[in-house]
Amino acid sequence: LDYLFSVCFSGLDIKRQMTRYRAGLAVVPVACFMVTCNKHTLRLEDLNTLEDQSWVNDQIINMYGELIMEATEHKVHFFNSFFYKQLVAKGYEGVKRWTKKADLFSKWLLLIPIHLEIHWSLITVTMATKTISYYDSQGIVFRHTTDNIMKYLQSEAREKKQAAFQKGWKITIIKGIPQQKNDSDCGVFVLEYCRCLSLKQPLLFSQDDMPRIRKRIYKELCDCHLNN
Repeated sequence: LDYLFSVCFSGLDIKRQMTRYRAGLAVVPVACFMVTCNKHTLRLEDLNTLEDQSWVNDQIINMYGELIMEATEHKVHFFNSFFYKQLVAKGYEGVKRWTKKADLFSKWLLLIPIHLEIHWSLITVTMATKTISYYDSQGIVFRHTTDNIMKYLQSEAREKKQAAFQKGWKITIIKGIPQQKNDSDCGVFVLEYCRCLSLKQPLLFSQDDMPRIRKRIYKELCDCHLNN
């Protein structure tokens, strides 16, 4: 176990950490390597998606969202990455229970990761101004996604008897934000958008920062909390 924790906290690059871990298994057999935070569990295969230019998976996205909610004392709500697919497939009735224990209208910010085909983008909702914002690291605009979220919010407002939120929503496409220069970092860009926006920090990063950000996310996931 000491070896496993040294893997998480060492300053080496992620690929080398994984290589050392796999080599360690041959010497000290371990039943299973896992990082657990509340209801989320990451295995070695999940952390491995933070290597180099790999595509991060849903498990990484969702556990990082949990860390964001905890860091903001749940004033920010992060939707599970499967939420939007379920909304599109089954409509409001199919996701109504997802907020059974969450009062969206008491939050200041909602974060909704959107995964279409092989690309991640982000929708945010600023509750005080009733503004739905769209962030994309390739400048792609899937306008139907923001329309679907607006309809969802209106339905949620009716269900929760929040008359003030049943109309007056605005949609904006955010431009001039950090953009990726490859085909593999969209998920990491979305996580960094989420982190910065939830902590009220400017989006001052670029493609060149991706290796560093991947390492930081890896460490934060192993630490089970966001780091300064």
